[in-house]
Amino acid sequence: MLMPKRVKFRRAQRGRMTGKATRGASVAFGDFGLKALEPAWITSRQIEACRVALSRKMKRDGKVWIRIFPDKPVSKKPLETRMGKGKGAPEFWVAVVKPGRVLFEVSGVTREIAAEALGLCSHKLPIKTKVVARPDYEN
Repeated sequence: MLMPKRVKFRRAQRGRMTGKATRGASVAFGDFGLKALEPAWITSRQIEACRVALSRKMKRDGKVWIRIFPDKPVSKKPLETRMGKGKGAPEFWVAVVKPGRVLFEVSGVTREIAAEALGLCSHKLPIKTKVVARPDYEN
């Protein structure tokens, strides 16, 4: 599971997810990418499930880049606990994703296999996505 080695603060505020992604919005490393169309919190478990689905479909032929990292802790209070007594302990880690962000990239495989693999990956995510190609990619 992905998580930071260490953080400055154990607990974080919820924040906002308004606006579109300005950084990480284009395919930079591979030939094909999976782009987010909605804002969401993507958990480290979802990222890991996508990674496994991609590597299994591509049979370890191509290369996979994960363009998001879960660096935000989400805290929860235990069930059936009374109000007060401070904020809960960190439970899991999320990556804040805005629309337009490229989540995963692949290269070294054909367009058909890449589209299938990224389609399987999109089923593991709680948001709508689309498969995009590098602007200068020609096949």
